Amino acid sequence: MNGGRWVWLVVLGVTGMVAAGCATMMAEKPTLYERLGGKEAIHTVVDDFVARVAADSSLKARFNFKESARTKAFIARGVPPPLAEMQAVGTLKAYLTEQICEATGGPCSYVGKDMKAAHAGMGITSAEFDTVVKHLVASLDKFKVPAEEKNELLALLGPLKKDIVEKP
Repeated sequence: MNGGRWVWLVVLGVTGMVAAGCATMMAEKPTLYERLGGKEAIHTVVDDFVARVAADSSLKARFNFKESARTKAFIARGVPPPLAEMQAVGTLKAYLTEQICEATGGPCSYVGKDMKAAHAGMGITSAEFDTVVKHLVASLDKFKVPAEEKNELLALLGPLKKDIVEKP
């Protein structure tokens, strides 16, 4: 009888270890949002990305960054430009952060226009889209986003090209 109990204890112990191992193996992988570092990290990358796009003379007109002589004069004096001129960039950053946050499984809700509506009639070319992606990749690289997460993010955003590009 004691031998029978011992066998059952061993069987139950092994079964428990196998079940625990399976549960560990089946534990959910963190979301891309979590692996990217959350909303603050996404916002940091977006800030850098928008700055790169703003500095690219081939894209400035597309993003409607206001750089009037008046704005440049404020900046040259070290004074922030008027709020109206800053809002376009701030709004873009907020929308991009929310969009990436939501797309990567974060707790955000993107409330901006869908990409087709937001870019309708702009005549964006495939080359311009590719240039924007190049700037995003450079920002991701600057902050040392691992290749797996970078590729996963680009795979989420890549399909938007068909809704944004109107000219080959």
